[in-house]
Amino acid sequence: MNIRIVLAVSVLAASLSGCKFVKTNAGEDGASADPMAELVETSFDAKLVPALNEKAVELATLRDALKSGLDKAGEAHGVRVGGAGGGWNFPVKGTATVVEENRASKAATADIDLDGDNKGDATLQLGPVIKGTALRDTTTLYDFSTFRDQIEYAKLGRALNDKAVSKLPAADTPLKGKKVAFLGAVVIRSASEKPQIMPVSIEVVP
Repeated sequence: MNIRIVLAVSVLAASLSGCKFVKTNAGEDGASADPMAELVETSFDAKLVPALNEKAVELATLRDALKSGLDKAGEAHGVRVGGAGGGWNFPVKGTATVVEENRASKAATADIDLDGDNKGDATLQLGPVIKGTALRDTTTLYDFSTFRDQIEYAKLGRALNDKAVSKLPAADTPLKGKKVAFLGAVVIRSASEKPQIMPVSIEVVP
């Protein structure tokens, strides 16, 4: 056998031995199902939303807790990913008035006022472009060790964000000036930063 072929086969075998494969299932038409899409579909409404709802802290309460320090607030209400020095992830909910709305950008946002001073105290991400992976990281539902690698884990974060965006008010539903109730997750790395929340629901309330 040609030595180049031998080397190529050896390299391929070595690379495959260190891989962890994600199982795929065949659909009714014989095509392979997307395991990531299946995971999001089966867990988002059934597990993630209830988990956030159960643990969510009122955003106003979290703001007050942050005045005593991020770590103290995190220990009381959050989950830390990445060990010491990493940000704290918080499940949050609340009712606030939308004072600004930016739909021109693909990373659309709405600024919300919690205390009635007509100033934005936090930001709701509306998408479709979303920053961060707070929905993935705020609960213990998605264990990194069960994924093939960091790339697959990152895909999960994006898939969860996409699913959440699909459930938010569409661009032709103006929110500015309206009172809304929201539920979602946020990662905070500094007690002084303006929270940028990824909501799983936004509802206009009377």
